[in-house]
Amino acid sequence: MSGKTITRADLSEVVYQKVGLSRTESAALVELVLTELADSLARGENVKLSSFGSFLVRQKGERVGRNPKTGEEVPIEPRRVMVFKPSNILKQRINGRANGDEKSR
Repeated sequence: MSGKTITRADLSEVVYQKVGLSRTESAALVELVLTELADSLARGENVKLSSFGSFLVRQKGERVGRNPKTGEEVPIEPRRVMVFKPSNILKQRINGRANGDEKSR
């Protein structure tokens, strides 16, 4: 694994190179897409990107946790969490299989 992290600037540069927008317009487009994704998730909506995956918002109920240092029980408040579920196409691509081609394991 390369360990590289893709940033907003990296995404903007790819849009600039492949789409042909100016660097400013590319950065604005990337920002707009990410803002819309974040706003949708904050409203509790699920976001599905075909051939990529789904961002799901789930509600977790209250539960009792434990402080690992002291062993003291601590209530954990109910909260919403975001989960990413990759599509089968993305899973295959990550594992080096192209569009449904199955390799022997």
